Amino acid sequence: MSQVPTITLNDGHQIPQLGFGVWQVSTEDIVPAVAKALQVGYRHIDTAAIYGNEEGVGQAIAESGIPREELFVTTKLWNANHAHHDAINAAQESLKKLGLDYVDLYLIHWPTPKNDNYVEAWKALEEIQANGWSRSIGVSNFQIDHLRRTIAESSVVPAVNQIELHPTFAQSDVVAVNDEFGIKTEAWSPLGQAEDLNNATIQQLAETLGRTPAQVILRWHLQKGYIVFPKSVTPARIEENFNVLDFELSTDDVAAIDALDAGNRIGGHPDELN
Repeated sequence: MSQVPTITLNDGHQIPQLGFGVWQVSTEDIVPAVAKALQVGYRHIDTAAIYGNEEGVGQAIAESGIPREELFVTTKLWNANHAHHDAINAAQESLKKLGLDYVDLYLIHWPTPKNDNYVEAWKALEEIQANGWSRSIGVSNFQIDHLRRTIAESSVVPAVNQIELHPTFAQSDVVAVNDEFGIKTEAWSPLGQAEDLNNATIQQLAETLGRTPAQVILRWHLQKGYIVFPKSVTPARIEENFNVLDFELSTDDVAAIDALDAGNRIGGHPDELN
């Protein structure tokens, strides 16, 4: 089994750079998919309350027999629960569904700026961390102004910011501010919901390297220093996506993929999703 590289977060905790995402994985598929991921070698699982599959993630973890300290589990606070009391309750509910005493990372899922309570939610996450319910805390889909305000009005800098990020949507401005504050960038939809797999540059690199387009893109994420978690329920694809640790892209290869940025946002805009 290849050794997944780890990244040190700004709070000193280590996070596996390659993880397994479970967005849109059904209750029917979740246990076998996570079980397969753990069997292949993934030790970082990324879920969320809104995904409706925390219980399945917890079941697969419990049945795996893998010691808890070898796993890294992320879940997320949904938009309806930003009020302090609601956030505390939501975190406890997630832990109950996962069957865990703590998660390794707890994120605010979206800032929902129209509601203007993401700072309140963040202060609740600071309490959740202080209580030991999550070792690290962070945000997801935060734009530059959301990050700056949160940091200015609180005492803990987020450990990560999980954003839509793939070759045709690089979000270099947000990544730069993440870097400025020592916040690690996590990429969701790392393959552009499969759209970027069809890019001619990606396909040419894949052919040259004897790899799949997905492996080329995932390798690009790793070499850029991003934390990335591809999602699949197909056993062969789960394995394929993990097998990206035994080759490297050249500097020119990385530059060629960097040049594909076209502002191609696929998911919702954080300023408008409330």
